[in-house]
Amino acid sequence: MRSFILLIASLFCMSSIAGTVANSPIGYWKTVDDISGRVQSIIKIYETPNHHVFGKILKTYPKPGDVPLKICSACKDERHNQPIIGLVFMTDLKPNDNNRWSGGEIIDPKTGKIYKCSIKPSDDNQKLTVRGYIGIPLFGRTQTWIRTTAI
Repeated sequence: MRSFILLIASLFCMSSIAGTVANSPIGYWKTVDDISGRVQSIIKIYETPNHHVFGKILKTYPKPGDVPLKICSACKDERHNQPIIGLVFMTDLKPNDNNRWSGGEIIDPKTGKIYKCSIKPSDDNQKLTVRGYIGIPLFGRTQTWIRTTAI
């Protein structure tokens, strides 16, 4: 009987861990223009050993006719004049208790503006809600990114 209870407890713990991993922002994401629906970039979100989440730009898809942004000339911090490809633009998001990561920042490489940021994967883990805001989350903008395996 004791072995049976231990087995059930172990399975419960493993299912809890699997649920946490299943709804993870870690991986590759397509950013999509809110208006046109056009893919803008591929992002890699990764986790550091202290469980903070960061995002870097792997690939960009400029609009036809636009000159691709090569460096972050508008950035005012240590990212100033850094290449866009490989730029860590989302920093230091920390997990909280409701499957959301927050407390970090996100930079817009086109303007150099830095915003507070929170992210939340969808229940099926195929979409990521990304909220950038100033001050409180009420004053900001939300994008939905799509999970991808292609880089």
